[in-house]
Amino acid sequence: MQLPAEDPILVQNYISGDEKALEILINKHNQRITSFIYSKVLDRAIAEDIFQDTFIKVINTLKRGAYNEEGKFLPWVMRIAHNLVIDHFRRNKRMPKFEGTGDFNIFSVLGDDKLDAERQIIKDQIENDLGLLIEELPDDQKEVLIMRMYRDMSFKEISENTGVSINTALGRMRYALINLRKIIEKNNIVLTN
Repeated sequence: MQLPAEDPILVQNYISGDEKALEILINKHNQRITSFIYSKVLDRAIAEDIFQDTFIKVINTLKRGAYNEEGKFLPWVMRIAHNLVIDHFRRNKRMPKFEGTGDFNIFSVLGDDKLDAERQIIKDQIENDLGLLIEELPDDQKEVLIMRMYRDMSFKEISENTGVSINTALGRMRYALINLRKIIEKNNIVLTN
């Protein structure tokens, strides 16, 4: 019995022109990726569409020579699938809308687990996107922003921990927020659905 080839070898073989290698990769990971997508969208047809879109992106990236995940093929593909699921929810604007009419509406109180899962996926993606943006800030601004927003530290505590005055800590926070806005605007990033 022949053991299945490792992902990095299959990826390299496909990049070198062996179309069968891609078929083996798809078959090898089909169940896991499809199950992951289905668990998010809960619709077989949509899951299959997103699966196909995922592998179109994979193929295009591999053919461009832009793949450099160093042997982490499955996590890379899962990340692509996850992003496409987010895109699907954003495109279809399937978040609940609440009318502010003043009249009581039972539907605005009832929960929908599927929508809660979608909301969580979008929230996770926004947090991930924001984390990447924060990494682009200068170190001193990033440090203050993380201490304030993620560690819930007061500016007095930040001042004591960083060895700078409270005014300097406040200034760094202000510049961090200004720079984040600039990065968001420059890259046309949308942090909401």
